[in-house]
Amino acid sequence: MKLEDVLAEIFIDVLRLDKDVDVKTLKYRSTEKWDSLAHMELVTALEERFDIMLDNVDVLRISSFQAAVDIIGTKYGVAVEA
Repeated sequence: MKLEDVLAEIFIDVLRLDKDVDVKTLKYRSTEKWDSLAHMELVTALEERFDIMLDNVDVLRISSFQAAVDIIGTKYGVAVEA
């Protein structure tokens, strides 16, 4: 499973989205389900799943699905085995 797939599952679960939603288009507040409270739940889920601690700047920078992929994969070096 790729990092994007794992992140998609987390986004769908935390934001309580339909399975057929194209998560690649998700942006903070682009859906009413991604509000400030849901954002913090998402951050917590990411930290727990990948055993990382996001710094404050990165918490704010995760403003889209793609930003999460970039930050988690690049800065924190998270890789998911197939």
